[in-house]
Amino acid sequence: MTSDDTTTTEAPTRRDVVKLGSAAAGAGLLAGCTDSLPGDGGSSDGGGDPTATDTSYTVSMEPVGEVEFDAVPETWVSFTGDWADMGVALGQAEGLEAVGIKARYASHYYDELPGVSVDTGAIGELYNEGIDKERFYDIGADLHVIDPNFMVNRLGLSESDVTELRENVAPFFGNTSFSTVYDWHDGYRHYDLYEAFGKLAGAFQQEARYEAFAGYHDEVVAAVESRLPEERPDVAVLFPADAPPESFYPYLIGEGTQSKQWRDLGVGDALGTAGVTDAQAGGGRIDFETLLDIDPDVLAVRLQGEVTDEAFEERIVSHLEAHDVASELSAVRNDRVVYGGHTYQGPIIHLFQLERAAQGVYPDEFGGEQLFDRQRVADIVDGAV
Repeated sequence: MTSDDTTTTEAPTRRDVVKLGSAAAGAGLLAGCTDSLPGDGGSSDGGGDPTATDTSYTVSMEPVGEVEFDAVPETWVSFTGDWADMGVALGQAEGLEAVGIKARYASHYYDELPGVSVDTGAIGELYNEGIDKERFYDIGADLHVIDPNFMVNRLGLSESDVTELRENVAPFFGNTSFSTVYDWHDGYRHYDLYEAFGKLAGAFQQEARYEAFAGYHDEVVAAVESRLPEERPDVAVLFPADAPPESFYPYLIGEGTQSKQWRDLGVGDALGTAGVTDAQAGGGRIDFETLLDIDPDVLAVRLQGEVTDEAFEERIVSHLEAHDVASELSAVRNDRVVYGGHTYQGPIIHLFQLERAAQGVYPDEFGGEQLFDRQRVADIVDGAV
């Protein structure tokens, strides 16, 4: 692929002007930088003389630094579902061109939001037995909502590939916040869910939707926390390594956004307490014998895609109950095997996963109760803020 034709005399397109500001990241694309928090007045201010015709603005995020926008991006891609969910929450579903792997994006939750329509059939995938940089040229999005370090360290592109895409297609704007265990992320800050969400709100100029979500999130979490029992269980978060499972990949309840619902529920981390290494940090599989030594109060098993209670019972619970070793686990004997949700969660998916986790971990308190108002969330997505 060639770079943009610099000899043309035509006026720049909207995509061109969105790209212009990406040079601010420049040679520091893969390094950390000084950053401002969402809502502090420094994350989305335009520079220069604030005239009626000056519509440019900048948003700062580590590790990409300050990205200048001369127009609000209309089309965008995200590799992980957390950032995709943030964009949908900000009313940008129509512009979402592709995600990494659709099975890892819990978009089925949107079906429960009245009037919210996300055409997942029209959303492409970036990953097909690997990542090809030509795919990004083919899509030609206005913004890549992806941490460039994730592109290099997890997806296998080179730094020169990322620089080429930034210069020839669109800026990168993202931070790997779902996990805090990657050693390549040590040089720059992680964002919590609503810090990251606030940054993307700045990029899309949707601060009102962000503020409405943040306020409602605080209401929901405070209401849940006020009802938590004093006695909190230790939970082991697991992903099956085979089907039916004989071993699992372990996930610790850390500071990443993937663990937010468990932190909100005040549970203990059974695997972390036992010294198990997170799978994302290179930890190996653990089998039922190892789990029996730890004997967590609750097993939270993650599965991809849309998982009904009936499917979870059939695929996981029934197998564990019939297994010679697994059936000895306290969580199995006490009917404390619960659905663990998806790894990637933005503000919408988090509310659904918080609700389901609360129902599973504290069934006597929350049972089958809905813990948030679907209509209110839908109204925010639709712009009624």
